[in-house]
Amino acid sequence: MSHSARPALAELADRLGVYRDYHDIAGTRRPTSDATREALCAAMGFAGATESEARARLDELAAQDRARVLAPVQVFRARAGAAPGLQVRRFEATPREAELALVLESGERRHTTVSLAGNELELALPGPLEPGVHEVSLDSGSGAPARQVLVVAPETAWRAEDALGDGRALGLWTNLYTVRSRANWGFGDFSDLARLAEWAGPLGADFVAVNPLHALQNRGEAIAPYSPVSRIFGNPLYIDVEAVPELADAPRARAVAALQPLARLRESRELQHPAVQSAKLAVLRELHRAFAARERVGATARGRAHADMRARLGPELERFAVFEALQVELREPDWRRWPVELRDADPAVLAEFARAHAEELGFRAWLQVELELQLAAAADAARAAGLRLGVCKDLAIGSAPDSADTWMCRSLFADGASLGAPPDAYAAAGQDWGLPPLVPRKLAADGYSFLRAVLRAAFRSSGALRIDHVMGLQRQFWIPAGRPGSEGTYVAQPAADLFGVLALESRRARSLVIGEDLGTVPAELGPELESWGVLSMRVLCFERDERQFRPSASYPRRALGLVVTHDLPPLAGWLEGRDLELRAEVHALPPRQALAAAQAERAGDRAALAERLRAEGDLGADASDTETLSAAAQRFLAHTPCRLVALGLDDLAGEREPLNLPGVPVEVHRSWSRRMRRELDELTADGAVETLVRESAARVKTGAAAPEGKQE
Repeated sequence: MSHSARPALAELADRLGVYRDYHDIAGTRRPTSDATREALCAAMGFAGATESEARARLDELAAQDRARVLAPVQVFRARAGAAPGLQVRRFEATPREAELALVLESGERRHTTVSLAGNELELALPGPLEPGVHEVSLDSGSGAPARQVLVVAPETAWRAEDALGDGRALGLWTNLYTVRSRANWGFGDFSDLARLAEWAGPLGADFVAVNPLHALQNRGEAIAPYSPVSRIFGNPLYIDVEAVPELADAPRARAVAALQPLARLRESRELQHPAVQSAKLAVLRELHRAFAARERVGATARGRAHADMRARLGPELERFAVFEALQVELREPDWRRWPVELRDADPAVLAEFARAHAEELGFRAWLQVELELQLAAAADAARAAGLRLGVCKDLAIGSAPDSADTWMCRSLFADGASLGAPPDAYAAAGQDWGLPPLVPRKLAADGYSFLRAVLRAAFRSSGALRIDHVMGLQRQFWIPAGRPGSEGTYVAQPAADLFGVLALESRRARSLVIGEDLGTVPAELGPELESWGVLSMRVLCFERDERQFRPSASYPRRALGLVVTHDLPPLAGWLEGRDLELRAEVHALPPRQALAAAQAERAGDRAALAERLRAEGDLGADASDTETLSAAAQRFLAHTPCRLVALGLDDLAGEREPLNLPGVPVEVHRSWSRRMRRELDELTADGAVETLVRESAARVKTGAAAPEGKQE
């Protein structure tokens, strides 16, 4: 244990998974202070400001464990010859018979009588049990029955070999909202996604990867896709208003549309989130009224599709609709500033509000259903165009502190801590992402129902899912509120449980999982990902030994390979140091590093990349201009053994401006607002771009690769 002047607090922190210390990117051991221990324990609901208080919290935990006959949840990984058992804690001297009941996810009920003789028993469950979420109850006749959520997980997630056999796949990745087209309303939408897929499919592409599609406030600083209002529900700005069927027969909606500043929105250099939202919601509200009026006359096929999807979205949709309606009614987006009865989601008060605002709730629910139906249509179009994986979605690691998720599931989130990253070369003080963590103990007590809802939504209409900061399934870096990142530490997560739930939902959706495992990650993460069939990621700009770029053959097979990520500028901008210029403008370069020195270092990086590309045969001896280097880097990816290779749409378009400057607040640099310069129609008509995609896809599909598991 790291040195602590407070042994009871240290023991409490250990029980709650707070790391005693960790090693930073330089290998330096950083012990966890008692101040950090105290703050993080309190954030999880176990305040220990004094030793006696910490000891009292330990006694409470021990009492809870003693009183619990069954653990609230069990996640069992199904393997050949193995069956889940039921661990029973019983502290009675007299043997007793009990009724063991099992309700399967299918609705089937099984019963058996068991003998409770002794303590710490393991009972056999009436089998066999298929993967799914089941309910167990044990009734001994004394008190209420003990209950457990039993998640039977498959041995692995849906794997690359399940989807692709022995083959490999090339795709495109784009930040969809930045896409510029003649038809969209200043914000890339699902019709743009479908058009992109229909263009890429005949060229040999197998997927189109997009940014997180989560719901956002779409105003002020609340525009980052990785700090969402909800990870369960989506952003209505992705709806193509002109693709909503009611528009053809809704003259009032068309009249409202004619009043919107569409030319200005389409021509704007930057995304105008509030203006786009205002324009779209004004018309969509009229379209919802037309839809509702038609359904009152008689059920239609479209109405039935809406009803079916609404049922799939479950009761969470009704709660989310209430949340959005309350924001409108109160004119206050942050629920933490609402009246206490609404802040605490008093059921009677919310029920009365829902009755009084039924039309607004109906509209908000309709938006989410329409969003899902348009995404499903885009995914269908992608499959029809020959993309074997279709759409690859992205899942953020957390939700904003003022989000619908934190309001709907307030008890699951830590109060007084945020997620982030430890100090490294990019941020000497660490990074505070401002996202409240989920408390592992409370997540388990909930039977992982919130996590399951998040994953079901993420996998819907996807053939693959990228999980941001997948290390968070093993451990997360928590920072006490009001403290710098250097005072944070890691908190252990129930990795086996979380990966099991992930594998179950992945197999249900027949969707691959890609874990973003970049940066400082523990050595055990790679084997864990491989064990569960989760692909890794490899980014060309990070794949270096000292100053030299690694050869293509060194890349692992079980990975997605790409040139840059959303945290780097497009390759052309990286090669020319555009991100360095912007950082210098906002005084965000590392300490003591002048712009000239940073640019000289980047010039060395550029020369080293050119050297690697020449060695691989992707770049001519005399070629050195940015466009040629960028195209060569895209071709380089196809040499790698990676199962999946993604070409960035920004790189294909020659973009230079970064989408995001990590660690720089939105009010200092307007990240997440840059639109593409070239329109989608222009880009897809570019013969050079088409040739690059076609040739890369052919190379990926025909290139030799080592057998699965032989290359890491």
